[in-house]
Amino acid sequence: MPSPVSTPKLPPPDPDALLHCQKVHAHIRAEIDRAGGWITFARYMELALYAPGLGYYAGGAAKFGAAGDFITAPEMTPLFGRTLARSAEVVLTETGGDILELGAGSGRLALDLLRELERRQVLPAHYCILEVSPDLQARQRALFATEAPHLLERLVWLERLPERFTGLMLANEVLDAMPVHLVRWLDGGLFERGVIIQGGEFVWQEQPLSAGPLWQAARELDPGPDTLSEINLAAPAWISSLAQSLERGIILCLDYGFPRAEYYHPQRDSGTLRVHYRHHSLDDPFYLPGLCDLTAHVDFSAVARAGSEAGLELLGYTSQANYLLNAGLLDFMAEMDPMTSDYLRTAAAVQKLLQPSEMGELFKAIAFGRGLDGGLPGFGRGDRSGAL
Repeated sequence: MPSPVSTPKLPPPDPDALLHCQKVHAHIRAEIDRAGGWITFARYMELALYAPGLGYYAGGAAKFGAAGDFITAPEMTPLFGRTLARSAEVVLTETGGDILELGAGSGRLALDLLRELERRQVLPAHYCILEVSPDLQARQRALFATEAPHLLERLVWLERLPERFTGLMLANEVLDAMPVHLVRWLDGGLFERGVIIQGGEFVWQEQPLSAGPLWQAARELDPGPDTLSEINLAAPAWISSLAQSLERGIILCLDYGFPRAEYYHPQRDSGTLRVHYRHHSLDDPFYLPGLCDLTAHVDFSAVARAGSEAGLELLGYTSQANYLLNAGLLDFMAEMDPMTSDYLRTAAAVQKLLQPSEMGELFKAIAFGRGLDGGLPGFGRGDRSGAL
């Protein structure tokens, strides 16, 4: 693989990172060879992100915060986790169960959430984390060992979903990192965009779609002629798996995306696939594989449908801003001294979480329940379930 051309905007990788990238590139090339010269983009994305010991989330590079490639809401302010704790409190009080976080990232959300639950005297016996990255598991453990060692004993790292679970299942920015298929709708039919090797590099190649789950999902959509977009088959299957595990409690997901009518709107005819590298957003998913995050927006209509088919009750769907305001984010702000620098930093972070031009409108919250009597803080006003 040739060395990437550095630009003034994109910092070049250091030699170790470049060597790692070359290993990822070779690993994916070998997979393409084994597959007969063509793989789906979903398979490429899976390898680039999750190949054991090589993929973006399986390697050791910094991903979160100022030193990484992007900043998630928990990294911006502890108030995000404290606000989610109000939803957790309702679920834990009614069920007496535990918390299961799917993909805990740096561990910051778990830390802030547990600290707030400790203040409220409703700590769960166990805070389970299902994390596919050994590197991130180590970072999560180190964070608690440094900042809240007395809570470390409550953490349990899982390799798979438990057969039976009661309590709160929580996923913040997990759905967007699931591998997606790229489909092109043309007057001549449906085509899947995949990846081949040409001149030692990854390039696109489309093949006609044949009957199967992806073909059926694409047939149900009508985004307009000559449209390229994503279909995420993994997300509905994932929701179904969570539903099979959940005996009683809540599934709460926060992520960026749209209902189906907006996702596949004719004006969005190039899809939502993006690449994140050192806080830059790029179009080329073949740039530095293994060193970049690959994401696609969430089709929340598909997620809602999967939950309903799995026997879950849709408790609410709304913007992140509505959810956080309804759940009491500003109450925490009111407790702070407005004359301090910490207040100013927090106010700036809260503005990013709430403003429609930042994360407030693009990010959504969706919740499913089973076997609960009451509702969930966050969806009292501004519910948009009808748009799904």
